[in-house]
Amino acid sequence: MPSDDTPPFSRRLLLVTAYLGFISLGLPDTLIGVAWPSVRDFFGRQQSEIAWIFFGAGASYFVSGLLTGKLLKSLGIGALLAGSSLLVAASALGYAVAPAWALFATCALLHGLGSGAIDAGLNHYVANHFSPRHMNWLHACYGIGATLGPLIMTSMLVSLGEWRAGYATVGALLLLLTGLFFYTRKLWDTPGETTNATSEPEASVSMLDALKHGGVWGHVVLFFIYTGLEVTVGQWSFTVMNEARSMSKETAGMWVTIYWASIAIGRVGFGFVIERLGIDLLLRLSMLGAVLGTALFAANTPFSAGALALVGLGLASIYPCLMTRTPQRLGKARAAHAIGFQVSAAMVGAALLPSFCGWLAQSRDLEAVTLATVAMASGLLVIHESLLRFDRRG
Repeated sequence: MPSDDTPPFSRRLLLVTAYLGFISLGLPDTLIGVAWPSVRDFFGRQQSEIAWIFFGAGASYFVSGLLTGKLLKSLGIGALLAGSSLLVAASALGYAVAPAWALFATCALLHGLGSGAIDAGLNHYVANHFSPRHMNWLHACYGIGATLGPLIMTSMLVSLGEWRAGYATVGALLLLLTGLFFYTRKLWDTPGETTNATSEPEASVSMLDALKHGGVWGHVVLFFIYTGLEVTVGQWSFTVMNEARSMSKETAGMWVTIYWASIAIGRVGFGFVIERLGIDLLLRLSMLGAVLGTALFAANTPFSAGALALVGLGLASIYPCLMTRTPQRLGKARAAHAIGFQVSAAMVGAALLPSFCGWLAQSRDLEAVTLATVAMASGLLVIHESLLRFDRRG
């Protein structure tokens, strides 16, 4: 939290703004999963061409995440959040009015640039100023935004038959959040206590020095796989259920909404127990739940759609817990670089793995996507166990 010299109203306003900041990250990220069949048919594209959206957003997100450290130093976190939020709002409104596929796909670049800076900037701030409990609750707000995204898009498709209205609605909401970021921009740069980082003094650690640490690479790989899995399930499950399993748009959209809602609900609930269970045990149990949930969804039984809730609960705590572990495991100075690497790796995973699944859907069938999610969840568990063994040896 900010220092005690900050007025109570300002402290509360900053906390509310942080929560809304995480909502703003999730809100636009999940729209394409529900909108894609309609967008694909409108522009006359093939199934695999969704990769242009994932790659565009992922590449610009990657660059933005890597540069966040320099941007924070030159602009301050408040101005960075305000400007980045404006870019994300512009991308959503651009999606809503784009007359051609090339312009629609180009909007993904703006989305990635803005979201990458928001993600890295907020996570760096929260990892050093909030407890693991608050990190989970703040990331639950991402889940709230991610839940509202499919809900908004589904309602526009069902009531108006128009995917553009879904993007326009989200763009308008993001413009309101941009105004709040601008209003609170000076509060973010108020010096405050550090409640979660290690007690080591600030040290000069270069990017190259950080990359030499094995734990940094372990985290990078985990974030790559985790985000790829989360996005693959969220973006492809609607198409799998609607087109491969003949489920109605309303029902498929509802289950996708439940998936994102379970991530948000899980983060709220796990925030109450994380300090009792410990971060590493909670991560292990969560990853086991993700493996089981993806396997049940891939089984394609009459009850498979319900497994999306289990997948969401399994994934819920992974991102915030790994982010909290970063300064604890790597040290505060090294974590300043590592968090940027993690955010960038996460977005590469969010681009490559769902895009690979688009190729699977095109070359084989949509059910192959569900098998790929089982492999991702299993890989996540194996790599985390390896990192725990690395900790014990180190």
